[in-house]
Amino acid sequence: MKSIIDMTYEQLVKEVTEVLQWERYRADQISDWVYDKKVFDFEEMTNLSKEHRKLLSERYFTPQFELLDKQVSKKDGTTKYLWKLPDGNTIESVLLFYPNRIAACISTQVGCPIGCKFCATGMNGFVRNLSTGEIVAQILHMEKDAKLRIGNVVYMGMGEPFLNYENVIKSIKILNHPKMLGIGIRHIIVSTVGIPDKIVKFAKDGMKARRAISLHAAFNHKRDELVPINTKYPIEEVIQAAKKYQEVTGNRVSIEYVMIREVNDFDADARKLVEVLRGLKVFVNLIPINPVSKDLRRPSKGRTLAFKTILERAGIEAEIRQEKGTDIDAACGQLKIRKIKGQIKSV
Repeated sequence: MKSIIDMTYEQLVKEVTEVLQWERYRADQISDWVYDKKVFDFEEMTNLSKEHRKLLSERYFTPQFELLDKQVSKKDGTTKYLWKLPDGNTIESVLLFYPNRIAACISTQVGCPIGCKFCATGMNGFVRNLSTGEIVAQILHMEKDAKLRIGNVVYMGMGEPFLNYENVIKSIKILNHPKMLGIGIRHIIVSTVGIPDKIVKFAKDGMKARRAISLHAAFNHKRDELVPINTKYPIEEVIQAAKKYQEVTGNRVSIEYVMIREVNDFDADARKLVEVLRGLKVFVNLIPINPVSKDLRRPSKGRTLAFKTILERAGIEAEIRQEKGTDIDAACGQLKIRKIKGQIKSV
């Protein structure tokens, strides 16, 4: 059986007209039920005949998630979901509320092979890539649960998006298509720890979604410890790929920098970051760590501000990221770890 949500709009039209040999408008009807009305049971698609619905049920499916846990921040409404997939694996998704927008942070893999020192997801190891439909279904299930429309999406949940490149690209097309989720392409951000060939390919493939690079250190010896894949793709290669991306697209690159006390928050780190980013049009997000172990601590506000000042005096735009969901298990992978330890029950 095929997943309806695995298909781009063009693929859905082809499936309807060439495989099922139905009228083209049936693709729009199906798309409307799934992406607008959030109806996943073909039997409920009442403007299709019983014969049509029966055939759809026999040949296709939509990814059904079981909600294992949901945490809602009393401070800012940030909502974190732990979903159980049909094969029993679990992933997390997050809803973020801002004054002028509602954003979603979604996962691309079950677990993660990168093993970043400060990330709870890596502690669970890597299981598999998510399908296109499983990536998209996170948005659908969150919209259905919260009864709202999501206008911004960040590929910054569990997993490394560029190690699941083809499914991520397809999911972006589904999120963006006006007959599907209709999310503006400039409102979609893909974050990577830095897979150089995929950064360049993303640009050459004509993808207009915005790019973020999770750098987290300016010295290779420090990044080797924090982001182990740096031993394969050192900072210089990642930055060079970012420059090629910028040459092709003209887009500014966001740099994500998790700040850890007495690890990567010294003035020397800030000055080295200025040197590393020279020649790039960037915006730097400084992110005080959400600790996942006692060994990693958050810098003081004064230290964070001093770091930011060094960047700004060098002409680099920087911002200390607004904290969200600090009163819940906000760090990626924390909710899953609690479930594994048996500290939460299914909702």
